[in-house]
Amino acid sequence: MTGSATVPTGERADIEVRNPADGRVVGRVPDESAAAVAAKVAALRGAQPQWEAIGPAGRRRWLLKFQGWVLDNAERVCDVLQSETGKTRADASIEPPATADLLDYFAGNAGKWLAAAHPKPHGPLGKVKRLSVAYRPYPVVGVITPWNFPFAMPALDVVPALAAGAAVLLKPSEVTPLSAVEFVRGWTEIGAPPVLALATGPGETGAAVVANVDYVQFTGSTRTGKAIAAQCVERLIPYSLELGGKDPAIVLADADLGCAAHGIAWGGLFNAGQVCISVERVYVEAPVYEEFVAELVRNVSELRLGQDDRHYRFDIGALANEAQRDIVARHVEEAVAGGARVATGGRPTSVGTFFEPTVLVDVDQSMSCIREETFGPTLPVVKVASEAEAIRLANDSPYGLSASVWTRDKARGRRVAAELEAGAVNINDVFSNMFSFALPMGGWKESGSGARWGGASGVLKYCRQQAVTEPRIPTQSKELIWFPYSPAKVKFALALMRFGAAHGLRRFGVAPRGRG
Repeated sequence: MTGSATVPTGERADIEVRNPADGRVVGRVPDESAAAVAAKVAALRGAQPQWEAIGPAGRRRWLLKFQGWVLDNAERVCDVLQSETGKTRADASIEPPATADLLDYFAGNAGKWLAAAHPKPHGPLGKVKRLSVAYRPYPVVGVITPWNFPFAMPALDVVPALAAGAAVLLKPSEVTPLSAVEFVRGWTEIGAPPVLALATGPGETGAAVVANVDYVQFTGSTRTGKAIAAQCVERLIPYSLELGGKDPAIVLADADLGCAAHGIAWGGLFNAGQVCISVERVYVEAPVYEEFVAELVRNVSELRLGQDDRHYRFDIGALANEAQRDIVARHVEEAVAGGARVATGGRPTSVGTFFEPTVLVDVDQSMSCIREETFGPTLPVVKVASEAEAIRLANDSPYGLSASVWTRDKARGRRVAAELEAGAVNINDVFSNMFSFALPMGGWKESGSGARWGGASGVLKYCRQQAVTEPRIPTQSKELIWFPYSPAKVKFALALMRFGAAHGLRRFGVAPRGRG
């Protein structure tokens, strides 16, 4: 594999980055101290006002120039992605064009979203004022990203924050930092303003980011997210968290079983199952259970597992690290010990962190493969007696990121979706919401707080709202209710307020007969 990136050493011991598919060292990054992080935030804070001042149109030009760099360097980026993640070439190849698409969307629309709003005054006294809401960016946004999509994941939050006019400090996972190195390298190589910086290191580095920035966007585990939220609350700074998931798929008896089996196989095993919205639980109505399982097992058993090159030879790549592989193995072992059966797969390989794509059947709701986040290439399938039981079991989880419903009846699909406790529901599909930037992507329950994207909301979340009033008519020497009070003026002002707020005769100070 070519194209791995290395960062020069610093004063602290470097972090070694290995390819999980074969254990090779592919790069090193600094373990940056809290002082180094604080210095980077200070530099970003100094550069941000000019970035904000060039406005959405000026920022759009830089974002689109960066888009060009991403597309022109896509092959190199994919090489780096594969070198530190063990992804297949197909999975890696999705990240650069997805990033380019994101850049185009937010660069092209941020201007209209950031334009000042002019709400209508709510009462007569307010009509003499012109009301405005201006959107001013938080000066420095901290973006902390996980290891599963180490190039695209930074883009998901860095791009809208930059479009809003904020400066950004990116802290990638220490497991896969090299793709983030490339991301920031690209921004620097196009000569863009110095409003994007990188901080590499373990959890202590992330804590230093939270301690210095003005807004935190975190994607990762629920446990770490809770700790970050507590740190943000202590500082009284805003945050947005996308956390763990345990996404259910419901296959109803009237579903197109071929479509469902293909979609769920991809939705559960894409990127070796290391996706926040992976299908991790499958509930199938009893009348079609056997047929669906046979179709799913046939699809999964044909998948190719291995270390890929540039030629798209495999479907499933390595897991990000040994710890993740061990979680997957434990979930499978505990399921089998509890009475479940491995229909295909079920074992780690002897080389690297690969784990065979696995279908588990005869699974029940109490098993760890249903209760805990797996984040690996397993599909546990549960037989249910009815739609109602499927909904109940799907909602029986502390997580609520996304879900899918499979049925030929569109109205039924919408009805089931309305009963699911999840931030997104895809009907007869998986991941559609992840590629729809106009929709909010956020979790319910322990899957997060806040959301990314959602059209305008994806940019405005990185802004503070500033209310502005100005006179519509020439300013008088004093307003109606300024000191010293005049009985006539006060009574007139109160009458206007009553007229605007009350209903019926009460607008004129008259109480209706028979009422207090």
